[in-house]
Amino acid sequence: MFTAPEGGALLRHNFNRDAWKPALVAAGVLPEPEPGRRIAESREDGMHALRHFYASVLLDAGENIKALSRYLGHSDPGFTLRVYTHLMPSSESRTRRAVDGMYRAAGEGNDGPQTAQAA
Repeated sequence: MFTAPEGGALLRHNFNRDAWKPALVAAGVLPEPEPGRRIAESREDGMHALRHFYASVLLDAGENIKALSRYLGHSDPGFTLRVYTHLMPSSESRTRRAVDGMYRAAGEGNDGPQTAQAA
C-alpha cells in the first residue's frame, strides 16, 4: 500500500516517525514535542493502531474470523483469533444488538399490538 520514495517497502518505523506522528501532532492528537526533541515513541499512537481499529470495527460489525484473517494478510485464522479476540464484542453486546434490531424492524410495519387493538 505504501512504498518508500526510492521504491520497495516502506518501513513502518520510518513512516511513523516521518509522516504519521507529525500528522497526529498537526491534528492536535499528540502534543507538540519540545524544540530539538522527537515525538515520543508509543505503539498505541503508531500506524499499527489503525490495523487494530480496522479489525475491531469489522469484528464489531459481525465479520467472521476467517474473512478478517484474509483481509489482514494472515495465513492462519487461528493466529488472527489469538491476536484480536480481545477486540471481539461480548456475546451480551451482540445479543442486545440483535434483539434491538428485531424490535426496530418490527416497529416499522403495521403488525404490532396497535393493529390487534384496532381490530
